[in-house]
Amino acid sequence: MRGIHVGSAFGIPIRLNWTFLIVLPLFAFLIGSEVAAIADLMNETMGVGIDVAAVSAGYTPWLLGLAAALGLFGGVLLHEFGHSLVAMRYGYEIESITLWLLGGLANFAEFPEDWKHEFWIAVAGPIVSVAVGVGCYVVFVLAPAGANATLFVFGYLALLNIVLAVFNMLPAFPMDGGRVLRALMARNQPHAQATQRAAAVGKVFAFMMAIFGLFAFNVILILLAFFIYIAASGEAQQTVLKAAFEDVRVDDVMTPREQLHTVTEETSVAELMDRMFRERHTGYPVLHRDDLVGMVTLEDAREVREVERDAYRVGDVMVTEIASVTPETDALEALQLMQRHGVGRLPVIDANGDLVGLISRSDLMTAFNVIQTGGTPSALRGRSAVEDGRIL
Repeated sequence: MRGIHVGSAFGIPIRLNWTFLIVLPLFAFLIGSEVAAIADLMNETMGVGIDVAAVSAGYTPWLLGLAAALGLFGGVLLHEFGHSLVAMRYGYEIESITLWLLGGLANFAEFPEDWKHEFWIAVAGPIVSVAVGVGCYVVFVLAPAGANATLFVFGYLALLNIVLAVFNMLPAFPMDGGRVLRALMARNQPHAQATQRAAAVGKVFAFMMAIFGLFAFNVILILLAFFIYIAASGEAQQTVLKAAFEDVRVDDVMTPREQLHTVTEETSVAELMDRMFRERHTGYPVLHRDDLVGMVTLEDAREVREVERDAYRVGDVMVTEIASVTPETDALEALQLMQRHGVGRLPVIDANGDLVGLISRSDLMTAFNVIQTGGTPSALRGRSAVEDGRIL
């Protein structure tokens, strides 16, 4: 998740996503508009002597709302540092912590698969939230009578941080409680299987949250339910792929050089389109003699009007800045590179800079299906996309 870099602590960059810049004033407004009601409730339940008239006069409610909103996100930031510092102690890299619409997010370079590591990393955040809540309550108790602003802000933050800790421990994967659930499941079953089961539980909770949010007209809860469902599905899929492609390299599943269909820079776009139809390919390496000089896809060719396709050459429309992999690259890493660059295929270049093959999403998905049914990716070596009836 991208964001504006605002600083760092313990070597971890801190970022603010653009959605945070929207939700912070929104939270400040919502809290400020309810200051009198919140103060009344605190007086009744906590025996506080907050002067309701004083905290609800003039600009005071909005200042208190802003202070409480900033304090809330400060607690969220500390919560994420709780996760991050424990993770770093176990040797995991934290790329950044980002504050956004639904709170905070610690971006791990790699998620832990050791169940003990994941357990303690997951519970660290809620423990920090409880500690922050207790700290705010201590300030609240020690505040002198008549310090209405201090009593309101710290009393409110004490309650919110405890609620944050309890809410995060719901077994709604990938929330903290869901990660604890996966960690406990992973003690006696494969990590991928534990992830799938924890994700299934998370989806159920997401559905329940969405229903409750609809009846309560709570937009934030509905958005959170949507995020949980999507994140649970995505991480479960990623974990299954990682388990399937363990120890699988690009050269296990790529289409080798001798079976590749290629074009030259001088090939007309009309001929290229004809070949795409006949050969059922949507992308070709472009060679100058034996050197790779670009890649051309159906999307590139479509940019030329049909009446002009005889006049245009592949060299006019091809892409020359190409992401590539080596034969030794992990298969999952190749798939992730495709996703990052928004492409469906990557040329495979050896240590001498020569084109030795092509790997596509179709190659990877075919290999995945073979592995899932108990086969091995090496069985695909030497088979072209055309032989498998696939479209690159």
